Amino acid sequence: MKTIQIVSILAMSALMLTGCEQSIPQEQKDWENATTYFNASDEATSTTYYIPSAGSAGDPLPFYDPVAKEYKILYLHNFEQNQEETFHPLWGIRTTDCATYSPMGEVLPTGLAGEQDAALGTGCVVYDESEKLYYIYYTGERYKPAAAEDRQVVMRATSTDFQTWTKDRLFRLRGGDYGYSTINFRDPYIWRMDDGWHMIVATKPMPAGTKAEEKDGCFAEFTSPDLKTWTHKGKFSKMIWDRFLECPNVFKMGDWWYLTYSDMSSFERRVHYLKGHTIDELKAATNPNWPDSKEGALDGRAFYAGNTASDGTDRYMWGWCPERRGKDNTDISADAEPKWGGTLVVHKLMQREDGTLYTAAVPAFEQKYTKAKEVKAVRKFGEEEGNLTIADGTYTMKAYSSVVFSTLGYHNHICMTATTTDKTDRFGISFVRGTRNEEGAEKYYSIMVCPDGNNNYIRFEEEQGKWELKGGGSYPFAIPADRTYHIDIYTDNSVLVMYINDVLTYTQRIYNLQRNGWSVNCYEGGLTVKDIQIKQY
Repeated sequence: MKTIQIVSILAMSALMLTGCEQSIPQEQKDWENATTYFNASDEATSTTYYIPSAGSAGDPLPFYDPVAKEYKILYLHNFEQNQEETFHPLWGIRTTDCATYSPMGEVLPTGLAGEQDAALGTGCVVYDESEKLYYIYYTGERYKPAAAEDRQVVMRATSTDFQTWTKDRLFRLRGGDYGYSTINFRDPYIWRMDDGWHMIVATKPMPAGTKAEEKDGCFAEFTSPDLKTWTHKGKFSKMIWDRFLECPNVFKMGDWWYLTYSDMSSFERRVHYLKGHTIDELKAATNPNWPDSKEGALDGRAFYAGNTASDGTDRYMWGWCPERRGKDNTDISADAEPKWGGTLVVHKLMQREDGTLYTAAVPAFEQKYTKAKEVKAVRKFGEEEGNLTIADGTYTMKAYSSVVFSTLGYHNHICMTATTTDKTDRFGISFVRGTRNEEGAEKYYSIMVCPDGNNNYIRFEEEQGKWELKGGGSYPFAIPADRTYHIDIYTDNSVLVMYINDVLTYTQRIYNLQRNGWSVNCYEGGLTVKDIQIKQY
């Protein structure tokens, strides 16, 4: 009896405590006025720039499905701990507007450990209208090949409905059969011309009777009347100097032919393009003949393996933004990307009258980021010294001044117009305001616009920390004649993409960007910033 009474008393006490706890109002953070650092984890999914809920995405294979009237983007699914022998199956997502995705799950599995496609590499997807048949041409990579075996070959699978795929076990396109490498023979891309189908493959020559690749890479070309049998046409072109160029795409926009590729050299590592009025002129462009003053770069180093797809009117490019080890924003190397795989980022490819290309934000983003947020300054530096004045939403700044604004959400569209006093002035936008370094000084991450003669370049820096992060920079872009910069920034969790004046695209990974403050800074000279808007979803 005593035991029952004791249990009853304890139960009643627990209920009373629970009721008291529920009646006490929970503390809410004042996000609009917060100035201290908040450790915010990414959401489970990213809906603008896509990353799978488990693992990460690499080397996409985008495709416009003319039957379903939608884009399907396959990608190499990368787990934090891949199996040693078999890894990178093809998974997929679908979208109609390139702004919101639906997952498709695994589309094409890897082979077994002893098979040629124990690991999968990127390639392309095509649809044959005459057969009503989908094809995936992909890279098959063997695990620890013997001396007489290929490490990489081109393989294929087919489907009538894009759901059930059959691997063609009898098909192998081998580099060794045509005087190319048995080690590096990958990333097939297929396009259609009047004389039939064409394929380009990234590889290196390996002369008969040798077991060593030549130093210089090249693109091999093959043709087919039916997507079944392929004939070697020779080298499409050499690669540039001693670089190895991956993920080639060949397509026509307007009156120009283009070759886009990813340069895997440690010092460059960007997505580039070449152009020509004809296909033969395009082949000769790798002499090299840069289409602009920036080696034809389309983004910075945090956007890689860019591949394209078109619905016949617009063309988009998907690549991946790397994750950082330990979610360390400074884990960036000037020599190579420390971690493979990340989040899929998409740009719209745009063409100028002279045929040069640039990348722009997806138009559907405007319809997605629609919830206006108040632009509220929570801290000001330089106002007392006369280096900062604020009037009607216009911020006039001199060197060593900055304005810190209230915390961002998980998904932000920030736009503004910035005008410098002189072409030598330096300014920037900072994120994660409120963190502290070991000495207690405020530490944050800045995207700086730095002049260099007649050009600017982006410098990525951890202020009050490791300072300039050498692997985080951009390509040069012209200083505008009127010194005015129209800036659009889209963020989704820890991925940020900045567009300036249709001349610069800069992708970067910044953890804890969300739920923390951000700022505009003037470092040298003078700066006027106006029309700041923030929209979210």
